[in-house]
Amino acid sequence: MQIKTKFSIFILLTGIILISCNGRRGGAKSSRIDFDSIVVARHIPLLQENDTTLPYADVGISFTYPVKFRDSESLARLQQIFQGTFFGDSNYDALTPQEAVDQYLKEYTDRYQSLSNYYYEDKARIEGKMPSWYWYFMNNSNKILFQNDSLLSYAVEYSDYEGGAHGSYRITYTNVDLNDLVTLTEEDLFVPGYFKPLTEKIVVQLMKKYDVPVADSLLMKGFFTIEDIVPNNNFWLDGKNIHYSYNQYEIAPYAMGVIDVSVPYSELSDILLPESIISRYFLKK
Repeated sequence: MQIKTKFSIFILLTGIILISCNGRRGGAKSSRIDFDSIVVARHIPLLQENDTTLPYADVGISFTYPVKFRDSESLARLQQIFQGTFFGDSNYDALTPQEAVDQYLKEYTDRYQSLSNYYYEDKARIEGKMPSWYWYFMNNSNKILFQNDSLLSYAVEYSDYEGGAHGSYRITYTNVDLNDLVTLTEEDLFVPGYFKPLTEKIVVQLMKKYDVPVADSLLMKGFFTIEDIVPNNNFWLDGKNIHYSYNQYEIAPYAMGVIDVSVPYSELSDILLPESIISRYFLKK
């Protein structure tokens, strides 16, 4: 089943004169972005028989992408960013969004169905019993987290099961400077030498979140080591905070899931670049 859902996001600047003046270089760039979505839900059989009692992959794809923004060149660049971060392969850049989804689904289908020979081998090995680990699933989706005249932050969420003890889940973030149409990294936000002080600020916020008095007490909450907790460039921005996420096994066991931590901009003023997007548009002068 495939559904196309169209919606629009409008950014209305209601009386925020400062952002209106500073949020656009030259003051003439439109902030309106119209989005469309391609949604796919499909059962892909492992074998040629279309029998739901036999293994299949349960696949869900929900790809939101821009269809209208400023001018054709700006739109093409923004679409390129969205497709690159969603599909994770530059080979999709030259495709239309629909072609990209179709190709992504085809490649997944081919990979999954190529396992059919192993299925028969495993079934013979366990004397005709059903090898349950061939029931797969894959879900890939993205969502807008924050948008204003100058910044767009969104997440791509991916989960799957491909055999083994459990499935996997990860979330990755992209932050787009809408003036220059570039993606932002920590180096675009912070002064040289930021790594250690930012690490300390993240650890402090985790201590507050888990209500512990000292950093080493985080180990009792399940974290691997304090040394693992460092800036990882997996962040998104809103009007008040930088939000970091650490995926499963990155700093803690699978059972703890994704670890989220937020640091207020007010705590970052000593390490922010004066010309960073945070300093220009979100810190009070």
